[in-house]
Amino acid sequence: MRVLKRARALQLLSEGWTVVGAAEAVGVTQTTVRNVRRRYLEEGLVGALHERQRPGAARLLTERQASEVVAMVCAPPPEGRTRWTVRLIAEEAVRRGVVAKVGRETVRELLLRHDLKPWREKNVVRAKTGRPVHRAHGGRTGIVRAATMPGGTCRLLR
Repeated sequence: MRVLKRARALQLLSEGWTVVGAAEAVGVTQTTVRNVRRRYLEEGLVGALHERQRPGAARLLTERQASEVVAMVCAPPPEGRTRWTVRLIAEEAVRRGVVAKVGRETVRELLLRHDLKPWREKNVVRAKTGRPVHRAHGGRTGIVRAATMPGGTCRLLR
């Protein structure tokens, strides 16, 4: 669609239309029409109609570093922690020397690519067989959360 609009803008300019008129007729901004005209004069028709390739940013982690971070997340969290968080993963990766510097967003994207969600592992009491805890009548417990009662006491709500 962009290529067609650029071609139409060039056609209108070649027919003597003004930049303002061509922009309104094609449905693009005046800046777009001026840029297409400039690129046509500098680079020719192909340069005016098609965008240049964009390089994109280089990966911040090598494949080896990424695999080491994933392996670290698959292991139990550090002592004193119940689960991994994105911030904890970034700090541990630097502390262990896996990477010199890594941001939380890089770690988040890495976990997303590998479909890992270590922070979702609940700290739930389970039977030794690995099955979830059930109620006396055999049904599941449902969502259990604590509620603070007047006087500072806690009670479990379902």
